[in-house]
Amino acid sequence: MKLLLDTHLLIWSVSDLKRLTLPTRRLLEDEENELFFSVVSLWEIGVKRALKRDDFNFDPHLLRGVLLSEGFTELQVSAEHVLAVDRLPPLHRDPFDRLLLCQTLVEGLTLLTKDERILKYPVSVRRQ
Repeated sequence: MKLLLDTHLLIWSVSDLKRLTLPTRRLLEDEENELFFSVVSLWEIGVKRALKRDDFNFDPHLLRGVLLSEGFTELQVSAEHVLAVDRLPPLHRDPFDRLLLCQTLVEGLTLLTKDERILKYPVSVRRQ
């Protein structure tokens, strides 16, 4: 399975594994799965860290390096991802989440998330 982790799960996967559920940890440890992170998450961390949000107090440069060394594949943003936004219903307004959903849709990935609102979208999503 090709798994894209949302921003919170990425942070927890390198800093606080106990916040991940056991099924999520097993998915991450399963060598059959391909793990992806999006540059959208790095952008989100940078923006929210600059706003002094406590839940985003993590260096995106460090996170990127750790994820790459752990074997994650970095997913860039393409025009196709951005243009897919009109294929999503307007269920919530978070631009970071919406772009992660578009990447999931376009690339045929499964998004792992803790956000209940994202589960309502018509894309492949699994709740952590």
